Amino acid sequence: MARTLDPAAHALRREAFVDAAQRLIQSKGYDQMSLQDVLDELDASKGAIYHYFDSRVATLDAVVERMVDAATEALLPMVADPDLPALQRLEGFFSGIAHWKTDRKELMVAVAQVWLSDENVVVREKLRQSTTTRLTPLLATIVRQGKDEGVFSPSSAEQAAEVLVALILGLNEAATRLFLARRARTVSFEHVQGAIAAYSEAFERILGLPAGSWPTLDAATLHYWFA
Repeated sequence: MARTLDPAAHALRREAFVDAAQRLIQSKGYDQMSLQDVLDELDASKGAIYHYFDSRVATLDAVVERMVDAATEALLPMVADPDLPALQRLEGFFSGIAHWKTDRKELMVAVAQVWLSDENVVVREKLRQSTTTRLTPLLATIVRQGKDEGVFSPSSAEQAAEVLVALILGLNEAATRLFLARRARTVSFEHVQGAIAAYSEAFERILGLPAGSWPTLDAATLHYWFA
C-alpha cells in the first residue's frame, strides 16, 4: 500500500529544515554550509532533507522567501489602516521595510554576502517575481488613495505601482552592492548617499511629488548600514 502523506506534518518538517538552514546561514555563512550540516543540526537521517529540498540553493531560496513573507506580513496593518493619509502610509511602507531589515541585520548581512553570486541567479529571479506579486497590490492601494487625495498624479495607480516595485527591487540590489563595496572600502559614503538620492528622485517623479518629499532612508539608518 502506498504511504499516505500527512500535509501538516510535511509542512512542519519542512519548516524545521528552513529554520536550521537559516540558523546556519547566519552563524557560519552560506558558503560554509552544506546540506549535511542542516541534517546534523536536526539530528536527521542522511538524505532526509531531499524530501523537501534538492540542493543547497533551494534552502537559500526557502529562507529568503520566508523573509519576504514575514516582511510583507509586517507591513499589512499599516497599509490597511484607512485612517492614515496616503503619504503617511507610503512613509510607513518604506520605514517598515527598513526597520524590519535593521532588526535582522546579522541575517541580512549573511544573505547579502552570497546574494549576488552567479549560483543564486535563479533564486534572485524567483524573489523578484514573488516580491512583485506581493508588493504591487499594496502600493497600488496607496497610490490610488494618493490620487484621490490629490497628492499623487500618475495616470494609472496600478501601472505606477508596478514601476515603483521595479525601482524598489533595483534599489535593493544596488544597496546590496553598495553595502558590500563599503565593507571592502571601494566606495565612499557620499557615493552611497548620491545613489540612494537618485532613486528617491525617480520615485518622486513617478508620483508627481515635489522634489525632496520622498520618504527616503533617514541619516541614522544610512549611517547604520553604510558609514
